[in-house]
Amino acid sequence: MIDLVHRKLLYRQTGLVLWIVPTTQIYRQTLAALKDRDHPYRQQLDLASAGRTMVLEKTSGFRPADVAESLCILVLMLPSANRETRDKLRMFRDSGGFDRFFPADDDAAGHRALLERVPNLDTFGGNGLWGRQVKTSLGNTLRLLRPMIVLDEGHKAYSRNAKVTLEGFNPALIVELSATPTAEANVLIEIYGRDLNAEEMIKLDLHIRNRSSTSWKDTLLAAIEHRAKLEEQARRHDAATGMHIRPICLIQVERTGRDQRLPGVVHAEDARDYLMEHPDIRAEQIAIKTSARDDLKEVDNAGGLLARDCQIRFIITKQALQEGWDCAFAYVLAILTRPSSRSALTQLVGRILRQPYARKTGNRWLDESYVFCFQRESVELLREVRRGFSREGLGDLQPKLADDGDSPMEPAESIVRRQRARFRRAARDLVLPAFMMRDGSTWRPAHYEADILSRTPWDEVDVSPLYDLPLGERPGDDIDVQVGVDGHVAAASTYAARDRAGSGGRLDHAFAASHLLDVMPNPWRGSEVARRLFGALLQRHDRALVVSNYGFILEELRKRLEIERDRLARGVFTGLLETGEMRFIVAAEDLGFNRLPRQIRTSPARQANREDGGQYLLNLFDRTDENELNALENRVATFLDQQERLFFWYRNRARHDFYVQGWKRGKIYADFIFTLKPDDPNAADPFHQVFVVETKGLHLKEAADTEYKRSVFDICSQHATRRDWADFVPAMRGRAMRFEVVDEAEWQRRLTELLAR
Repeated sequence: MIDLVHRKLLYRQTGLVLWIVPTTQIYRQTLAALKDRDHPYRQQLDLASAGRTMVLEKTSGFRPADVAESLCILVLMLPSANRETRDKLRMFRDSGGFDRFFPADDDAAGHRALLERVPNLDTFGGNGLWGRQVKTSLGNTLRLLRPMIVLDEGHKAYSRNAKVTLEGFNPALIVELSATPTAEANVLIEIYGRDLNAEEMIKLDLHIRNRSSTSWKDTLLAAIEHRAKLEEQARRHDAATGMHIRPICLIQVERTGRDQRLPGVVHAEDARDYLMEHPDIRAEQIAIKTSARDDLKEVDNAGGLLARDCQIRFIITKQALQEGWDCAFAYVLAILTRPSSRSALTQLVGRILRQPYARKTGNRWLDESYVFCFQRESVELLREVRRGFSREGLGDLQPKLADDGDSPMEPAESIVRRQRARFRRAARDLVLPAFMMRDGSTWRPAHYEADILSRTPWDEVDVSPLYDLPLGERPGDDIDVQVGVDGHVAAASTYAARDRAGSGGRLDHAFAASHLLDVMPNPWRGSEVARRLFGALLQRHDRALVVSNYGFILEELRKRLEIERDRLARGVFTGLLETGEMRFIVAAEDLGFNRLPRQIRTSPARQANREDGGQYLLNLFDRTDENELNALENRVATFLDQQERLFFWYRNRARHDFYVQGWKRGKIYADFIFTLKPDDPNAADPFHQVFVVETKGLHLKEAADTEYKRSVFDICSQHATRRDWADFVPAMRGRAMRFEVVDEAEWQRRLTELLAR
């Protein structure tokens, strides 16, 4: 393109090209490519300039003779040229490095003539003896030379300030490079994904393995093992062809900040610690790339990730590699964000698509790419893959799915919702019960780890049902989604034993214990259990078969330990209640979750209405938003709002409001809290019964989680009938409370029964 513009439009082989990029990452890569005489970019430039190419940075000095005799490529980051702060920026300051492009300081006539020819030059001075003086800055030099501008990631430069900045350089022509051009763009050349695939430049098919396990460690272990399988294939290919490929696994985590390592989220250091515990992974094989830490910078300075002597095999990031990062050795993407995470599932999908050396190897393993995630909704997973393909300009390769919008939401001002005045006083007196632990002469809320898990008798764990675990070729539980070049999606295949890598012939019990730490926090017990299980399996099966099923065995062991942990924890929970060390009571203190909120701050959203179109009249707050109610919950809310005996109802918010802590780690957030009026219309108390209700759809009726919640709620209702449950809060004495799990198939009948009591 540069050669064509200079020959056909500018009629020269020399001059200045301003190559503008949006990020530091792209800046480094572009500069390295342009300086590398063996890179195709530089080779094309040398052809266009007859070998007279100069690659410059913002701090580089150049002379008029350089521009007249060479093709000068100045690489610049767009933020460096922001006109809003140009007076503070070096490129717009007066500088002695470019004075040869301008008239002498005492040549007033020369300055006037130059300003008449180029009016938008920056100046200083006024109407005195010397008049306006043109600044000898880099910015003014660019305006004088009227460069051709190459704008990388051009879709990012459509803001008003960006346009003003670019136009202010007096460009001869602006050429945008973009995988996703905007509607305003004048598209001259479009390269389709099928063209890239025909040229063997991208790794397709794309395999997405959506694992059934609830643990991020299982997902990461599967990615580790698959990367090891790819590296073995790469070694064989290298031995046969001399082509070096070192497959790299990108690991996307939820948190990277120094103070963000918290329970319940996957931090970069959590992933790194897990990798370090693996017997086949060394510290020098792991790099972290975040906004605060860049282990790749040293690698780039030492020859880059593609160098034979580079050791990097795992790169941990959150979003720092979302765009602009380019490494053809990236094959595997492990997504460790929770299934409920609202961040895009495949923000990094484009980073694993580029084919090494821009040609296929002929080895199926090395010609395709792989994504590992866990417990994603299948439809949403494929939608996210489609978005990932679109972000890479591969829209013609994406699956044919309905577009639910990609435009980012602009931050909106929050609004405050308040309780209705007629319910305010009664809601203030409503204090909800919780499982409380005796702490000397006081009571505090029960905590899963400190009060239940810590008391679990791990020596009673029974894993003997796994001694007869069938090994060998068998279908797995994990769905393998395969996205082909024609957009066809196949989701029927499974992650079978043939795809599972072994562990180098070793059965590492210490690693097994570390893999199971979040289930069995005692590593000594974990190692003992793993040793016992592998020993039993070795008595029944050949060692090679056991080793080849190492990952599968660990997954099955995890599942069994989860069952055993919950069984033993339930015994601890029940025992604490029987001894009185834990009670289900109402606490006078405001615990942050046992009282209804007085106000709620949310983003603006459409107001929810009853199914008949009318407004809700009995909800605690003056309005309820549509995004707070699914279809079943809207039907339930409509039903409650129409009941004569109902005083008020409240849509309990998950992770914000009232919860019940049972014998499992997760807290139980019910869907609705509602109150009933007393039978006597003249009673002073506005309500006498309180219901905490969890609704479950048909597909969840028999789920283990539903049965768990039902069991916990039964215990809550049982203990809420005891005379002393509300001794600490006089306002709650005499009020009945019931906890219910209501199934979709019978919700109306069940609620009618509750309201009739």
